[in-house]
Amino acid sequence: MEPLNALVVFLNFVFIPAAAYGAQLALGALGVTLIYGILRFSNFAHGDTMAFGTAITILVTFALQGAGVTFGPLPTALLALPVGIAATALLVLGTDRSVYRFYRERKAAPVILVIVSMGVMFVMNGIVRFIIGVEDVVFTDGARFVIDARGFREATGLAEGLALRSTQVITLVTAAVAVALLFWFLNRTRTGKSMRAFSDNEDLALLSGISPERVVAITWIIVAALATTAGVLYGLDKSFKAFTYFQLLLPIFAAAIVGGLGNPVGAIAGGFIIAFSEVMVTYAWRKVVAYLLPEGLEPTSLLQLMSTEYKFAVSFAILVIVLLFRPTGLFKGQSV
Repeated sequence: MEPLNALVVFLNFVFIPAAAYGAQLALGALGVTLIYGILRFSNFAHGDTMAFGTAITILVTFALQGAGVTFGPLPTALLALPVGIAATALLVLGTDRSVYRFYRERKAAPVILVIVSMGVMFVMNGIVRFIIGVEDVVFTDGARFVIDARGFREATGLAEGLALRSTQVITLVTAAVAVALLFWFLNRTRTGKSMRAFSDNEDLALLSGISPERVVAITWIIVAALATTAGVLYGLDKSFKAFTYFQLLLPIFAAAIVGGLGNPVGAIAGGFIIAFSEVMVTYAWRKVVAYLLPEGLEPTSLLQLMSTEYKFAVSFAILVIVLLFRPTGLFKGQSV
């Protein structure tokens, strides 16, 4: 029974949280990689784009709850999500029209666009803090658990109970649906194929009659949908705080670069690699090891390589290692 208890502890505190976190990072990294693959610059405002979409979704969620509208066992935020996506799409389209297009028309170097995106990042960060404040916001409701620890212990007779939160299941299912829709759109629709052609060779795409402004607009709309979905899922799973989304920019970029910047498949793989690395390095393995070792040989230390406060340092270390030894990423960065 002891190995089974060790497995339950591992699932509770490592595998399930890392899988949910990895799905959230994967959606965020997909937005970064789409912008890089099609618009040819690294968007440092992506984290705050996620924060803006989540903030709008939270406000609409509170309005729905105040009106007595809920989604039953599911979080009401899922009903508000389309409004958050629409608002974020308007924001990023407006930002592109008023800021990025100016530099794009003048064929500015990518580094100039990166610097501009940093300015946009600070502006968006201020807007989000002004709209919703700087405190932690919990906005999940509905059923809390799909599997609760007490019921699992009673059903199995194990000492450890498996707890599977509804937000973790929603995260994995929503992320899978979003990724499937994105790949279907890019590979099966005429617009998606136009985006891929524009990414592969912009001049040839223009000669083929593809409208660059249309491709850019659709790219921003997709990025808004991915960013808002990722931000809302992260907020439901944990909580919302504007500064946290600013910090998420590092693991999201690390995921995109580790997988191969510009490669959607790499972005997904990179998201899970970063998530599992962060969780496994910062988790205290004492309890798992204690179940696996013979009685009397239990470890006295926490067996924790790094404190959870330094989890973003794990992303940074992996990012540096990949840039030093495989700059193109595990899946070789390429066009969308």
